Amino acid sequence: MALIALAADKGAPGVTTAAVALGAVWPRPVLVAECDQAGGDLVYRLPADPGTSDGSAMLNPSRGLLSLAATARRGLRPDQIAEHCQRLVGGLDVLVGLTNAEQAQGMTWLWTPLARAFRGLQEVDVLADCGRLGAGSPLNDLLREADMVVLLTRATLEQVAHLRERVVALTGELRGGPPLGVVVLADPRDFRASIAEVDRILTGTRQRLEARGGVPAPPVSVLGGLALDPKGAELLSGQWGGRLDRTLLVRSAREVATALTARVNAAGAAEPLMAEGRF
Repeated sequence: MALIALAADKGAPGVTTAAVALGAVWPRPVLVAECDQAGGDLVYRLPADPGTSDGSAMLNPSRGLLSLAATARRGLRPDQIAEHCQRLVGGLDVLVGLTNAEQAQGMTWLWTPLARAFRGLQEVDVLADCGRLGAGSPLNDLLREADMVVLLTRATLEQVAHLRERVVALTGELRGGPPLGVVVLADPRDFRASIAEVDRILTGTRQRLEARGGVPAPPVSVLGGLALDPKGAELLSGQWGGRLDRTLLVRSAREVATALTARVNAAGAAEPLMAEGRF
């Protein structure tokens, strides 16, 4: 089904929390995959479902992207991914990432076959936590295969400036690739105003790109916002349901998940080849 890559630029935290929050309320079967080259931290932050592991409350750091990469050297099929996934308390399936940046240095070859395997999953959407992007990142190989790339930002002058630079860079690096979307990590006190301000700035950026290149730039859409909600983020590390369902974080995540799935569905309807897969 769909591959959605979530990423941020310099100084913009919250990609993993956003991926887990969206996964918790995703309207279809979903897998959250840690693809951060700097190393993932799900194994340290979230408990495993003891009914689907060895009984331990901890995720196994050796079972995930690292073990999948060993398999991928002999060819990677979509049906191999499930063997390396684990389940969190609450029922969310995750592919645990690398534990440090050194492991990523020898795995730059992995991102294209991994992305194609994700897209080949017939009944599962994939939310790929790509962490913070840098110029010429090897993860661009994964981003090119995605159905949508979603950039996270806070509505501060500094971070929107970084976001604007990243949008310009990705427009060139992923030319002809997937559409770009933006999710704003917004203070609940001025939630809608923050989203509207980021949308205004990005609209101006797109217009300048089109004027400079003489051709329409890829659409950059503000898809909504996730509430900056520390209490809700803390509850993500425990049992889901109940109090968590009423948090600002989860309520805003539902709106974003609805917007994302609608965009992906619309793109799939416009491009029949996507429904059949690309390999």
